[in-house]
Amino acid sequence: MVNKKRWIVALVLFTAGALAIALLNTGNKPSGEVAREVKPAIGNIQTTITSTATVQPQNRLEIKPPINGRIDQVLVEEGDIVKAGQTLVWMSSTERAALLDAARTRGPDAMKYWEEVYKPTPLISPLDGEVIVSQDEPGQIVTSSDAVLVLSDRLIVQAQVDETDIGGIRVGQEVMISLDAYPNIKVKGKVDHIYYESKIVNNVTIYQVDILPETVPEVFRSGMTATVVITEKTKDNIALIPLEAVKRKKDGAYVLIKESPGAKPIERKIELGIADEKNVEVISGVSEADTIIVAGQKYSPSVKANSGTNPFMPFRGRPSGQSAKSK
Repeated sequence: MVNKKRWIVALVLFTAGALAIALLNTGNKPSGEVAREVKPAIGNIQTTITSTATVQPQNRLEIKPPINGRIDQVLVEEGDIVKAGQTLVWMSSTERAALLDAARTRGPDAMKYWEEVYKPTPLISPLDGEVIVSQDEPGQIVTSSDAVLVLSDRLIVQAQVDETDIGGIRVGQEVMISLDAYPNIKVKGKVDHIYYESKIVNNVTIYQVDILPETVPEVFRSGMTATVVITEKTKDNIALIPLEAVKRKKDGAYVLIKESPGAKPIERKIELGIADEKNVEVISGVSEADTIIVAGQKYSPSVKANSGTNPFMPFRGRPSGQSAKSK
């Protein structure tokens, strides 16, 4: 029994020691991460500018009465589409309202007579548009400074673009719009107008940019917060390499090129174009046949290139689809 216990204790000690040695050796070894070999890929790249925005009327028009008085009848509701020249509201001047109230006490004949003799005042729509505010009800007393209705000719999205990005914005650029309240709804649009005067928002200089949506979904409401992604530049069928493969120096950009198996890589100067979050366009300096080393903790020449494909590229082959998002 004693020998058996000694044997068990010895086995436990041996196992623990072996485990400790294994853990120690593992900690001392390098992670094994090596440089990767990639080749330039032919694909498309796109740079974008993202900004917060607000849905609002392009032209907001308040309908105010020309006289003080009382509303008799409201003929439209919020969301209604109206035409120029359409009667929106009937109202009585202060004098007519007082006269009708007095006639009402004399009976229906007197009331009918004065309604015919003293006509109500119409409020007319001056444009084609949509009713976006209608809060007053019949019987409400209003003055000439009160907005009885508010019309909008069309809803747009107004973006707040930082001055550091405004240089990349041009009229006609494509835009993708998403509402914070309905993130699954994506609406295409185009840049319609860039304001000339800046504003200071939270100590940041911004410029307002009007964006016209191609379609206006029913869920759009004035004042909604949106996110817009403006396409700045797009290039198709160009040579792309991973950003992490590029070394930048004072005199330009370089990449490591593997010339032959087992040989020490050489630096080669390249000319770069536009870039997104992952890739950059190579204008000159490398060809599709070149093998580029993306440096890691150590370089092993035995790592083979991926036969013309690049696992870090969003595009493979000739040509491929959309690139990754940019900033």
